[in-house]
Parts: sequence; structure tokens; C-alpha cells
Amino acid sequence: MRAITAAMLTLVSTAALAALKPGDSAPDFTLQAAQGGKDFSFSLRQALEKGPVVLYFYPKSFTSVCTVEAHEFAEAMDEFAAMGASVIGVSSDKIATQREFSSKECRDKFPVGADPDLQVVNAYDAAFKVPVAGAMFANRISYVIAPDGKILSVVEDSGATAHIQNALAVVKRWREAQGK
Repeated sequence: MRAITAAMLTLVSTAALAALKPGDSAPDFTLQAAQGGKDFSFSLRQALEKGPVVLYFYPKSFTSVCTVEAHEFAEAMDEFAAMGASVIGVSSDKIATQREFSSKECRDKFPVGADPDLQVVNAYDAAFKVPVAGAMFANRISYVIAPDGKILSVVEDSGATAHIQNALAVVKRWREAQGK
């Protein structure tokens, strides 16, 4: 497992640009998630009833960039909440890992979903294969989804910061366009 993680951390993303584009309908999903160390069922449809959703995929909980990204999203949660937006991170980790990651690295501020079978990852064209080990993981891609289920934005970047900055800007523009 250490070799897989090391290979994953040294890779520059080799996935092609995400197949889903702004204006496309976001695939609906429900998956097991954790927030604050507690399990629950996350439904995209239900989350969209409350406002825009920032859905971000990341390769592996407790790895360096994934941890930084979780910290940055946690720090920005007050801004997202003030604009009526919610955030969920999704990786191929199992729910036991997500339970711990949600408390330690997401700081109890937002949920992380467990997608060990990569069903949601594949639906969003967010999978990549580590050439050395042949293992499949979620690529670092973020989507901002409007309450009508349409994708507003897609960012594929191996760093963490662009995802948070873009999502905040897109949600702000969406709110302004709605007269909010």
C-alpha cells in the first residue's frame, strides 16, 4: 500500500479532461458518507434542494495534498454556508477511513463520501489508474452543481487551492445571477 501511495503522490494527473462539462446534467447519486465521525447517507438530490453543491473528488484520505485540500475546504466552509452552498468530498476510501478523515482533516465542517467501488467516481469521469500498481483512484476534480442539477464548473488540477478558489467564485457568480 505504501508503494501505491508513493506512486500516486508523485504522479502528475494523467487523466484526460473531465468528460462532464458545464451545462451537463450532474449524475444523481446517494452514497455512504461521514461528517464529524458520524455515518449518514448523502443524497445529491436532497443536498441540491438546499442550494448549490461543491462535489470534489480526491485520491486518498490522509495523503499530503488531500489533507491540505480538506483543511482548505474546512477553512472556507463559513463562506460556502453564507452563500447557501454545501460541500462533499468523495474518494475510493472505505467509510471507516472517511469517518476518521471527516473529524481529523475536514474538522467536522463538511462530509466525505465513501466510494470504494468507484461508482460515483466513474459516473463523473473522475477515475485514474496508477500505472505502477494498476490501482484505481479518484482523480482530483471538482464540480460546482446548481440546484437544478446542471454543472456550473469543472476544475481538474493536481493541487488543492484552485478547487476551493474556483468553487467560491462560481458559487458567488451563481448567487449574483440569481439576484441573491
